[in-house]
Amino acid sequence: MNPRFQMFAAVAATLLAGAAGAQSADGAQQRYDSEIARCNSGNLAAPAREACVRAAGLALDRARGGPPVEVPVTTPDGRSTVVTPAGGPRPADASDTRTSTDGRATIVLPAGRTP
Repeated sequence: MNPRFQMFAAVAATLLAGAAGAQSADGAQQRYDSEIARCNSGNLAAPAREACVRAAGLALDRARGGPPVEVPVTTPDGRSTVVTPAGGPRPADASDTRTSTDGRATIVLPAGRTP
């Protein structure tokens, strides 16, 4: 099947699913999960896969009444502000960071690692 047709079909199906209106949150999440699985199945070229993922996310947002509200949160050390979705994780403590040997960068360590 032509990748452009697959992308168009995926976008159209996702838009139709999002337009259905009063759908349960569980149903919307299940449709999103199955659409993401289809997008990532390896049958689409990278641009088509990315469009498919974006369309699935937009449909989920529509079913939930819109994208999550973004909230600016100051990091514990007060050096920066991170914009996160409401209810998202808080920025990491300064203990999760270290300064590079040349002093020009701050490196954020993966969760569970110590400096």
